[in-house]
Amino acid sequence: MTQSVIRFRNVSKMFGNVAAVVDNSLSVDAGEFLSILGPSGCGKTTSLRMMAGFEQPTSGEVFIQGENVTGVPAFRRPVNMVFQHYALFPHFSVKDNISYGLRQRHPRPSSSEVGKAVEEALAMVRLEGYGSRRTYELSGGQQQRVALARALINRPAVLLLDEPLAALDRKLRRDMQVELQNLQRNVGITFLLVTHDQEEALSMSDRVCVMREGRLVQVGTPRELYDKPINRYVAEFVGKSNFFTTEVPGKVTSVRPEFIDIARTAKGLPRGLAVSTEARVLNRIFLGEQTEYRVASESLGEFAIVTPYKTEREAGAFDIGDKIAAGWRSEAARLLPDE
Repeated sequence: MTQSVIRFRNVSKMFGNVAAVVDNSLSVDAGEFLSILGPSGCGKTTSLRMMAGFEQPTSGEVFIQGENVTGVPAFRRPVNMVFQHYALFPHFSVKDNISYGLRQRHPRPSSSEVGKAVEEALAMVRLEGYGSRRTYELSGGQQQRVALARALINRPAVLLLDEPLAALDRKLRRDMQVELQNLQRNVGITFLLVTHDQEEALSMSDRVCVMREGRLVQVGTPRELYDKPINRYVAEFVGKSNFFTTEVPGKVTSVRPEFIDIARTAKGLPRGLAVSTEARVLNRIFLGEQTEYRVASESLGEFAIVTPYKTEREAGAFDIGDKIAAGWRSEAARLLPDE
């Protein structure tokens, strides 16, 4: 049986009359990479801060490695946190930033032990030879690695990551997503990431928790959330989706744009489609590896279609104003609560 390293039991947090977190229960397994995903103000960072000990729950309990740590301050918990802006000491060298936590221990490790641990941490984040540099001499990605090394050098039970990639440009953010995933796999420490970026959460995580207005709406693997969202909110937040009205009260039909076939005429569509319609192209957005079309149908209204670049190269692109045929198979649609 997998050991739970962090557990929330009916945790709520109030700031005055505002409920930031509402009666959440969650178990985080040892060694997993778990993300909390949601928009600004949904309670994800407050949840992380309660795990770290920077905030205490108004009600409920927090457990780390089976021990009830509710009310225990941050410095007494076996967790470390990497902040969005890294919180590095600009007047320290890289090695002094990384070794800061070790040098606060009692009893304090010897200089040789600290030096060896710093070199191992630098190698872990691929910054060998950077120990004597100042942090302001480093790029954003390098500073992030220093923050990771500083957090990991103490070998915490859990590493908490508060949107650590938000300040990076798109390409560097993608590179660091891969590096974080590889690092977590190599060190075997539980990683818990807070983010509003769905791509970030889906690409790195073993499981994702989707939050809304202080509550956990759905918890599952990235594929489970994408293929089987429990309501419209999750389907909208995790990936893109088209929503169509139904005759069932309180329900909508959800179809992912990449599951919709497109052709110049109805004869060009695959056989066996459950739904097909004629439409006109309103917008065409070229995204490199794929193209997104916004089309309008008299019967279905406006919806999006995504086609791979390879398919478009072979069949030809559609222009704004073109008449097209579109459709999808029955298994592409999901009936969801309209929440």
